[in-house]
Amino acid sequence: MALALRFFTCLVLTVCIVASVDAAVSCGTVTSSLAPCANYLSKGGDVPPPCCAGVTKLNGMAQTTPDRQQACKCLQSAAKTVSGLDPSLAAGLPGKCGVSIPYPISMSTNCDKYVF
Repeated sequence: MALALRFFTCLVLTVCIVASVDAAVSCGTVTSSLAPCANYLSKGGDVPPPCCAGVTKLNGMAQTTPDRQQACKCLQSAAKTVSGLDPSLAAGLPGKCGVSIPYPISMSTNCDKYVF
């Protein structure tokens, strides 16, 4: 389960950005929303519907700059602890789920740079 949460955290990076003390989106929310994506992020294949539901939910929750920044940082933190994560699958996940985000999904994304 911890591995799945970390995989998904990288994926959430795709959906959200940057952190703030005022942020309403917690790292627990990010990881639990994206946990259904863990297997896809490491092995590929079809994106499970619960994964896209989590991506969509998280994107809807992270509407402010502080929330997006927090989600981004949570994703990056979790992704660093996951072995086997395919960065290209994480980068493409929002699009596969029909979610558009205005920043690149990558471990090198500077979460503090983007203001939404």
